[in-house]
Amino acid sequence: MNDFKRLLHYVRPYWATFALAMIAMVLMAVFETATGALLVPLLDQFSPIPATESKTLFDLNSLIPRDDWYRAWIVISLLLVGFTIAKGFAEYFSSYLMAKIGQSVVLKLRAELYSHLLNQSTVFFESHRTNFLVSRLVVSCSAIEMAVSSNLRDVLRESFMLVFFLGAAFYFNWRLTLGSLIIAPIIAFLTSNFSRRLRKLADVSLEGNKRLSDTAQETISNQVIVKAYGSEQREKKRFMDVASLIARANLRSAGISALSPPSIELVGMVAVVVLFFFGLQEINAARLDPSQFFTFIFFLFRSYDPMRKISRQHNEITKAFAAAKDVWGILDQDETLPEKDNAVELEPLKTSIRIGHVSFSYRNNKRSILKNIDLEVDKGETVALVGESGGGKSSLTRLIQRLYDPKEGAILWDGVDLRDATIKSLREQMALVTQETVLFNDTIKENIAYGKPGATEAEIAEAARIALADEFIAQLPNGYDTLVGERGVLLSGGQRQRIAIARAVLMDAHVLILDEATSALDTESESIVQQALANLMRDRTSIVIAHRLSTVRKANKIVVMEKGRILETGTHEELLAMSGTYKKLYELQFADEEVENEL
Repeated sequence: MNDFKRLLHYVRPYWATFALAMIAMVLMAVFETATGALLVPLLDQFSPIPATESKTLFDLNSLIPRDDWYRAWIVISLLLVGFTIAKGFAEYFSSYLMAKIGQSVVLKLRAELYSHLLNQSTVFFESHRTNFLVSRLVVSCSAIEMAVSSNLRDVLRESFMLVFFLGAAFYFNWRLTLGSLIIAPIIAFLTSNFSRRLRKLADVSLEGNKRLSDTAQETISNQVIVKAYGSEQREKKRFMDVASLIARANLRSAGISALSPPSIELVGMVAVVVLFFFGLQEINAARLDPSQFFTFIFFLFRSYDPMRKISRQHNEITKAFAAAKDVWGILDQDETLPEKDNAVELEPLKTSIRIGHVSFSYRNNKRSILKNIDLEVDKGETVALVGESGGGKSSLTRLIQRLYDPKEGAILWDGVDLRDATIKSLREQMALVTQETVLFNDTIKENIAYGKPGATEAEIAEAARIALADEFIAQLPNGYDTLVGERGVLLSGGQRQRIAIARAVLMDAHVLILDEATSALDTESESIVQQALANLMRDRTSIVIAHRLSTVRKANKIVVMEKGRILETGTHEELLAMSGTYKKLYELQFADEEVENEL
């Protein structure tokens, strides 16, 4: 019921459309009942035995002589066709209106869920698998849409049918109808039992689908490693183990779903057999004539069909709510970074970024990643962060972008604590070029303009020229309209990086965060990318996770980090003269590069 109430929250804005759909469903039930009620005058017209009691919803006997079969047949036939047409229109409108509500609900739900995901902090995405989130956005929302537009529609429609059929049966003989309702608790027990078991199996199936999606995604995205280590059979087995678990759960679910309707029908049939015996007594007592009795039986039989369908749809809704539980679970989690009501808009950097005694650790890791970091980055300065892997360099740049908040200390932008500023204004002041170049499956033009959607073609071309990307773009079949493929797979590593640099150039941010990654490029591409980076960094404040000696030597300030602490700070020459950690790092990582450059 909690899931159902939460679903109604999304349906409530469309109450007028829902009311019209309900009216259409009621009319459908009325015309369906009226069609069945024509059975009494039809039987009366053709029965050789006069009715002992004239009890019918349609008193055609007073209009049509009993022996005028032809005229009776015409009238009844016209009524049958008319009721069927009217019921068809009511059914069409009820289906269309509920489908409209379902599509509106899923559109609103997906928009809310997608917006919720985009607003979450990096912490949220560290604790949720990408496949899981995408599946909830697509598959689970579709299940909710089906629950509204199809399952809920059928439950309401069949419920109205059941009420009207039982009402008609009660009209013809209330004693037998009340007797037939004895089976209601039995049917309710069966439905509840089946639904409870289906809910458990639906949970198993959904969890299996998450694992299956993760397994497939990992294997396909890392297929080079799978082939390199000859692990195809192992990955097939891992996939099939999960797929078999899902198949067994779905098969058991199908068995329970298939058992539910005939079980309810059997209970109903036993009740009908008993009612036949009591019906004969009613006829003998002259409280019921044969035509009315058969009409009563007709409506009673018809009432079991809605019961069976309601049971089936209840099972389907149960499965849908099992999927909805994951959607509610995501919406109930809020990992957004707090923003103060009176947060200020940051202006372009005028003096410096001050990192004051900052300490930090990730939520799921008790170990301190950064310890008492104290650093100042002046405007126009290039600061190179160097050190062994795991020293905290990337974590520090993430704090500067306010992807996380420090546990202790503060980061000040011209004296303003980042926690006192709007996140939007901070991000507008920064451009990012990551170690793993991120491109979207779109055109080169759209990827360059990602940070500035309204950019003109001339601005995009100028950014590409500064990033030294214009030459290779001109050689592509469709130029700037060339699709780059998923993650830019249709471009080389150097080309992807130059597109990412052009994107940062076009954004024209005053502060750059660069995770310089050229080690995986060939010599020619690396040289071009280094030149493009130099163009990007000119006249800007740059914080660089440095991997190359050329970048380190050009930096105004080199910060040596190890195990979350700053060990040394200075220029290249100053740090070499200190004969400390930097000199050892230089001898291990940079000396060979310097020799190569001299050669």
